Amino acid sequence: MIWILSSEPVIQIFMGCTLDEFMESLTEYLTFNTKTRRAFVNITSQIEKLVKKSNVKEGLCLVNAMHITASVFINDNEGGLHNDYEKWLEDLAPHEPIEQYDHNKTGEDNADAHLKRQVMGREVVIAITDGELDFGPWEQIFYGEFDGRRAKRVLVKIIGE
Repeated sequence: MIWILSSEPVIQIFMGCTLDEFMESLTEYLTFNTKTRRAFVNITSQIEKLVKKSNVKEGLCLVNAMHITASVFINDNEGGLHNDYEKWLEDLAPHEPIEQYDHNKTGEDNADAHLKRQVMGREVVIAITDGELDFGPWEQIFYGEFDGRRAKRVLVKIIGE
């Protein structure tokens, strides 16, 4: 392996090939439109299918909510925990009264959804090992919706070799 340094970006050369020729990548967009204002959707199996489709054996998978009132997070797929999240988030940032939020003075009614998203997070990155998501015990990927009933996208970007 030889590294060539110049005013251009670093280029890795291995037997006449650039690094790009060794990398696989996949970009996909998932769309969710929940029937309720708030929901938690297990998207693990969808992401696993995309990892297989990517042909990446060793790499990283980014899953990113592309809306400011939605989230992607990793946790246990257990209904009681999801109920606890719902109660906890509503205690932290109650939806009503909507007049309590300056954001809602603009004509919106979703300030609480922005705050809930901030707590639950925007994205997750999962290692890919031997062509599979490398999870700890009980870990699953969830889409969290805090202002639903309309279509929102999730970006899935997979890179590796």
